[in-house]
Amino acid sequence: MSETRVPVPRATYRLQFHAKFGFAEAAALAPYLARLGVSHVYASPYLKARPGSSHGYDIVDHGRFNPELGDEAAFRDMVAAFRANGLGQVLDFVPNHMGVGGSDSLWWLDVLEWGPDSDYAGWFDIDWEPDRRYLLGKLLVPFLGDQYGAVLESGQLSLRFEPETGSFAVWAYDTHKLPICPLQYQHVLGDAHPELERLGDAFSGLPNWRPRVVQRARDLQAVLAALARERADVREAVGAAVARLNGEPGRLETWRGLDALIQEQHWRAAHFRVAADDINYRRFFNINELAGLRMELPELFDHAHALVFSLLREGVLDGLRIDHVDGLFDPKGYLLRLREQAPRPFYLVVEKILARHEALREEWPVEGTTGYEFANLVLGVLVDPAGEAGLSKVYAGFAEDARPFGEIVRDCKIRIMLNEMASELNVLARDAARIARQNPRTADFTRNILQRALKEIVACFPVYRTYVDGAVPVEEDRRYIDWAVAQARRNETDVDPSVFDFLHRLLTTDLVAEPRSGFSRHTVVRFAMRVQQYSGPVMAKGLEDTAFYRYNRFVALNEVGGHPDHFGVSLASFHKSNAQRAARWPHAMLNTSTHDTKRGEDTRARLAVLSELPEEWARQVQAWSRILRARRGDVEGTAPPDRNDEYLFYQLLLGAWPAELTGVGGLDAGQVGAFVGRMEGAIIKSLREAKLHSTWAAPDAAYEEAMLGFVRDALDVSASDAFLGAFLPFQERVARLGVHNSLVQTVLKLTVPGMPDIYQGAEVWDLSLVDPDNRRPVDYERRMWLLDEVTVALERDRRAALREMLAEWRDGRIKLGVTSLLLAYRRAHPGLFAEGAYEPLVAVGARAEQVCAFARRHGEDAAVVVAARFPVRLAADPDWAGTVLPWPRIEGQRWCDLFSGREIVPSDNGVGIEVVLGDLPVAVLVLEGT
Repeated sequence: MSETRVPVPRATYRLQFHAKFGFAEAAALAPYLARLGVSHVYASPYLKARPGSSHGYDIVDHGRFNPELGDEAAFRDMVAAFRANGLGQVLDFVPNHMGVGGSDSLWWLDVLEWGPDSDYAGWFDIDWEPDRRYLLGKLLVPFLGDQYGAVLESGQLSLRFEPETGSFAVWAYDTHKLPICPLQYQHVLGDAHPELERLGDAFSGLPNWRPRVVQRARDLQAVLAALARERADVREAVGAAVARLNGEPGRLETWRGLDALIQEQHWRAAHFRVAADDINYRRFFNINELAGLRMELPELFDHAHALVFSLLREGVLDGLRIDHVDGLFDPKGYLLRLREQAPRPFYLVVEKILARHEALREEWPVEGTTGYEFANLVLGVLVDPAGEAGLSKVYAGFAEDARPFGEIVRDCKIRIMLNEMASELNVLARDAARIARQNPRTADFTRNILQRALKEIVACFPVYRTYVDGAVPVEEDRRYIDWAVAQARRNETDVDPSVFDFLHRLLTTDLVAEPRSGFSRHTVVRFAMRVQQYSGPVMAKGLEDTAFYRYNRFVALNEVGGHPDHFGVSLASFHKSNAQRAARWPHAMLNTSTHDTKRGEDTRARLAVLSELPEEWARQVQAWSRILRARRGDVEGTAPPDRNDEYLFYQLLLGAWPAELTGVGGLDAGQVGAFVGRMEGAIIKSLREAKLHSTWAAPDAAYEEAMLGFVRDALDVSASDAFLGAFLPFQERVARLGVHNSLVQTVLKLTVPGMPDIYQGAEVWDLSLVDPDNRRPVDYERRMWLLDEVTVALERDRRAALREMLAEWRDGRIKLGVTSLLLAYRRAHPGLFAEGAYEPLVAVGARAEQVCAFARRHGEDAAVVVAARFPVRLAADPDWAGTVLPWPRIEGQRWCDLFSGREIVPSDNGVGIEVVLGDLPVAVLVLEGT
């Protein structure tokens, strides 16, 4: 949206809050962030999360701050520090799910205690009447690390009395609290003590107190707590009653009493793998500890947003980032309610992954997305499409896998639906069969045949989800559903076509488009909307968390929101995307690194260099492999790791190799050792996410150790230097060329239409790997010192300073200097970047395709941005002669380069690129005197 009343940030800086980086630490950064030039802190979730949370997305209480980050006073001190330095806040808010398990989510514990009668039972997406009859009226709790009987026998499920509240609960591993329903307290208290017998009888009479059953239970628990506190005989009797039910570890028969009590509860404790088949609550993807919320319920919405609305009202917050908007039952309805009920206008962006052919919904009342599509767009313009055939040939030959990416994605999505998310598919098939039986024409469609067809349709979905909501489906939704069903028909030829006809009309809600259809409109619309909630997680787990780790042709493209089969972005497409954003989403967030990206922004920019060096890359990989395989006695190259995983390793090694270890005379063993640890973590995650040789649920220790051994052998500085001797010269060359790409990427993010975000620490080199590597502690003291040094140097002689920083690029000052200069210019010219028009400038001449240029214009203010693509070509031939850039017609103005200070005098025919680009591969030309 471009509504002027919305407080749009000029630029944000993402901070990741956790126990070791809380409100006090953030407050201390305020002066630094203000000097860097951002206008807002973009904060990860800081509402109360599960203890020890490293990310904050497992919220357990939307109405409180996370105490691990500091108390209320510390929060207010942080707010005051931000305000004193002119900084606002944008908060990452999580409406789709909350953390469960443990002992901290009061809503969840209440549901476990009271089942369907809990006041909060409807707030979670729970199926209380599943086909699995043993779960009728029960909630599956799949948090056990072994089979239920084994855990019970080992004594890791034990009954406890809670003296403060007078309640009983079973605890699993001393971690997960599983409350006993007060209706069963009589079975615990027994009749050995008269007071306990009397209370037990009172608890058994609770049903007579409807509708005050819960309050009456709390009153009786308070009586029990007081008696146990005041009388030693009662306290001892309660202890004896608990001990009677707890057995002896190693003797299963002694645990029968506790087992019988557990069978009476509203929960069923189970091995975590049971969730794949029998889960009866919606999760965030396939994570058992994150339970989905029904945020479409007004009372839940009001409760969950009370604190953030209060912070908006106070002016503490200027904006919200909505996490995982596609997980919501009705995203548009949620966003409309958010706008309508918020106490004042605010900046609003959504985490939404768009397919290449998909646009953000025009009717959504938001400023835009969080920018995954931009991260891939700006990387794409750095990738040389001429290198695709060469890299494809290298990959197919080395990894011996030439399957199309689309085929891999489909296979991975089907695997997810047959394994981790099979239960959800079972439920959808059951519901589809129930709908089919509402009409004689479809009554013979069985659950099994509908499940087969539905599985194939979801596997063929070209987007994460559609947004059918009961109104007439929009054209985009109908087009995506048409495509998925058509593809599914071709793949599942054994399924009767009429089944696909039925599901097509069900997913589009065409079944109830006419009166007297014979079908329930409510159940049809609800089914279509539930499928949408399912297709998104299947796409995410199948594509991002499986296929991206199997298809290793060129992993720079394997990024959240990315398309690994689409190699490079043309200048025309780049300009078109920016122009569309300027017209419709001028304040959308632009990011190049996030807490979720698979590789850091500079890791990807460095790897993009390989698109220009496919032949040399092929030679290097073959040589490295021969050296390492021979060192391990594997001359034939058949021992683990397999060639695909080996190929991934070389790319990660090249992309993430630390700048401080590049081009040095001797390698520091300690620094290399720290890097090896980082690589090992990324490699293990990659193997398990790929789900080919190992998985999270069943790790293959032998294969993983073989892979880690390969990594250690390669980076053993005490052994023969044959590998490192071959690797390091090529690495240094690619790293130097990657600096070129990184600077182009940085400048484009800070000048194209949109609101740029800087991920914590990424104002200098971000050569990180997949999380948790990209969430490592940031050395802010060093960054503060660097900014001081950079600022002084730029004020003294800007051009000389930047040239020196580029020559000494390893310390990251060059990126920090460029970033701080552009943020300062944005601060001095807010209208130019927030509202300025975007005008592509198309160079002419022999090297025109290497020039990415555009103008920003707002009133009488203007800027021209020029960047050089493809640094390998430029290094081989730095002569720009004959390549000219047309100049925007702004009469009577003089221009100078923001970085060098050089004056540029364009002619009527434009200006030669050799005049514009000098010391850096980028130039930002501004009106002199501004």
